[in-house]
Amino acid sequence: MPRPFPARRLRRAAAVAAVLAGLFAVLPSTMAAPAATAAASVPGDPLTGSGAVTRTTVTAAQLTKGSPQDTVPDSAFALPAQAAPPTHSFEGTLALKDLATAGGFRALKDPDGYADAAATRHLPPVDIALVQNGSHLVPAKRGLQYTDNPAWNLAVGPGRAWNEDGDGQRTRASLPFALVERNANCVHNGALTFLFDDTSISEVRYQITTETCEYFQFDMWGQVPADYRPGPVDDADTLRDAYASETKDRLPTKPISALATDHPDSGVDVSKLTSGITPSALSTFGLYFDGVHYVGNCRTRQGNYPFCGQMLLPSYSTAKSAFAGTAMLRLAQRYGPAVTQEQLSDHIPETAGSPAWNGITLDHTLDMSTGNYTSPGYETDESGRTMADFFAAEPYADKMRFALSFPRKAKPGSKWVYHTSDSFLATRAMNNYLRDKAGSGTDLFTMLRDDVLKPIGVGPDSLVSSRTDNSPGGAPFGGYGMFWTQDSVAKFAKFLNNDHGAVGGKQLLDPTLLAATMQRTPGARGVTTTGTKPMKYQNGFWAREFTSADNPAYSSPFYVPFMSGYGGITVAMMPNGATYYYFSDNNEFSWDAAVAEADKLAPMPGGSTAAR
Repeated sequence: MPRPFPARRLRRAAAVAAVLAGLFAVLPSTMAAPAATAAASVPGDPLTGSGAVTRTTVTAAQLTKGSPQDTVPDSAFALPAQAAPPTHSFEGTLALKDLATAGGFRALKDPDGYADAAATRHLPPVDIALVQNGSHLVPAKRGLQYTDNPAWNLAVGPGRAWNEDGDGQRTRASLPFALVERNANCVHNGALTFLFDDTSISEVRYQITTETCEYFQFDMWGQVPADYRPGPVDDADTLRDAYASETKDRLPTKPISALATDHPDSGVDVSKLTSGITPSALSTFGLYFDGVHYVGNCRTRQGNYPFCGQMLLPSYSTAKSAFAGTAMLRLAQRYGPAVTQEQLSDHIPETAGSPAWNGITLDHTLDMSTGNYTSPGYETDESGRTMADFFAAEPYADKMRFALSFPRKAKPGSKWVYHTSDSFLATRAMNNYLRDKAGSGTDLFTMLRDDVLKPIGVGPDSLVSSRTDNSPGGAPFGGYGMFWTQDSVAKFAKFLNNDHGAVGGKQLLDPTLLAATMQRTPGARGVTTTGTKPMKYQNGFWAREFTSADNPAYSSPFYVPFMSGYGGITVAMMPNGATYYYFSDNNEFSWDAAVAEADKLAPMPGGSTAAR
């Protein structure tokens, strides 16, 4: 099904001014790398390989001085089977040089001319503080990092360090990173690698060979000189221990092929899970069932991504569920369910003098039934001029002005019309409501992070939201702009679908409103959507009914609530306790076959259809 598209007019600056001075603190270049203190070990360490690695690509000689002409197999950036324990420990800052003109670029899909801007074809400044725990390299800052670059923000994930015989006395390191489109949600994943010892570093090879982005796809590659500034990193011991805990606390994981071997009598066919999704457009997928997270590979145009568990995935409109809708459920648990009836006009000052926004509640807004729209057609407004201007607007004032520009056409609550701007308005109203209750310094996403995401074990890469003004002090988008990893999305779905909004016996989300949101209350299905196949929409979540017409095996009708995102993203939370997700970017929303296969694992419980 179609989904709202982001702004497709990247600021095409003709020249790039002096940009990001540094994402992280600069450390003295004369200090030797400190000896790593004892830390909790990361599962899988220490490495046990001999170091006898056969390497023909990105060799030590090539990293000493090289000029790559194209991308290479991503396996060149991966931890090899015979990797030996690292003899050197990295602590300090890695800074890449000469990025503004370095490297190669190949546009594969670019109908809007993004690559016309020079800044788009190169990496933004990269200045990374790192610590090491065993063979694991851990960035001091995780998740989205704002830059002053006109094209890209940046995220760097945890990588690995190891020894190979062919590298002499140096240790080899590799890190995943992602370029995130400024003021949007597209994510382009890559990797970088280098050699280092206690005081020096080789050149750094990098490449980008995959993305989750429907409208802009490219390969990027290069090799540049770098500075290694050894020295203490703030809270280094805490960072090491936190990463060890993070990895230990991930859901039990097996390859997707193990689903069939773990349930041999079910007849489940894992090859059908991704039916209808173009393989080259599929970033990754997985299924959570019976306490196990079964994961698929992370494809790239050069083989499998070497850091699949760290691949950064965009939320797009799954944020309408995971952020805006879930924040409402948390506010209702904290302050009572009457919060759903709070009016936008009481919490958004910009609505003053605009009668069109009177009488509209948070419930109306999260259900996409404000009654304010231009066209009632299925997602016609979402792909129209006003929404394009809303997505393109970076300053808060401009984004709010476009969000409030739709005229009153129907009674609030009577008509479903999809607007990402409505999620922005609901998020802003909830943010201001929270400030009235908890103080002017509070922030809605911070509340969600601290009250919900951290307690359920969502990793640091998913604990940052995109905001207006390209600034950590801006207003969160609400309807898009979050990020997932495989583990984070599976944990979040488990929290809703299996744990019913509770952690360790503590209820975090209002149980009555959550039950309705998850289609467990037959009399409260939500608003009926438009389109060729109407569904239900409630509190930022979609829901689809399945009957015997879909599959004769379904003896009773049942609903599947799901989160959905632009380009081809689905997180379907089934009533038998299974969750299926996939991230793709070819506008394919096909997951009927996954429901049918999950039904083989455990029959879907039927539900009353008396009140829909």
